[in-house]
Amino acid sequence: MDEAKTSDKSENKTFKESFVKFYDKSYKFLLIIPILLLILSLGNLGYTYLKTGDFIKKDITLTGGTSITIQGEPPENFEFELKKTLPDISIRKLTDLRTNKAKSFIIETSAKPEEIKPIIENLLNYKLNEKNSSIEFTGSSLSKNFYKQLITALIISFILMSLVVFLLFRTFIPSIAVIFAAFADIIMSLALVNILGMEISAAGIAAFLMLIGYSVDTDILLTSRALKKRELSLNQRIYSAFKTGILMTLTALIAVTPIFFITSGIPDSFRQIFIILTIGLFADILNTWLTNASLIKWYCEVKKI
Repeated sequence: MDEAKTSDKSENKTFKESFVKFYDKSYKFLLIIPILLLILSLGNLGYTYLKTGDFIKKDITLTGGTSITIQGEPPENFEFELKKTLPDISIRKLTDLRTNKAKSFIIETSAKPEEIKPIIENLLNYKLNEKNSSIEFTGSSLSKNFYKQLITALIISFILMSLVVFLLFRTFIPSIAVIFAAFADIIMSLALVNILGMEISAAGIAAFLMLIGYSVDTDILLTSRALKKRELSLNQRIYSAFKTGILMTLTALIAVTPIFFITSGIPDSFRQIFIILTIGLFADILNTWLTNASLIKWYCEVKKI
């Protein structure tokens, strides 16, 4: 038994030593992975902008349009027939969480209520009223103004976060490394959201605001320990930050995971927030422990910290 334990310990020690040697030699090359992904993500956003005139696909809460919620389940071929007249229409079912049966369905389109209502009534063979439906219309100018305010809030939040980071560390390269990692988290998340074909709502923009806070936490933890805990070796400082930081990120991921197993009864706005946070947290693992960790290690070695 003692020999087996000694053998396991020696194997673990050999593995750790091998990994440390590999990391010391390769950490600069590991930077290539997130940088390439960032370039591809920027390319995707640029292509989306050239194609659509914006960096993201927006739903009617940000573009303006009509949302009609109708009680019951849509008839067979309802969406197919409706799209013959209104190609930009989308239909979502709201189902009961226990029975999984449709309670109502939501129709969204850029058309005005007076244009779409007669067409829907004709297909349903009954009149829409306050008892069986609800209609919401948002003007395009109001939605565009709201969208601009949300983007302004996002930019201001990022600038304020950057100022706090500079005040905290008061050194250029570590501060830039933290800000760069947070920036890459947002860009990569935006690109993947586009690839998935998601239409971003106001709730989605709020999720990106939340992501700024989530992503900067682990970067500040890593940078603080690497620069200030000088009684330990540099690799020990980075490893100590990794153990704490990855636990924080995995805990947050576990908290949002149940949304992927609940297929009904959850509002689309909530679902979108959780999906964006999940994508962003995975991007944060990559950008914190490859991008930021490599930059900080490089900086500390040059400065002999």
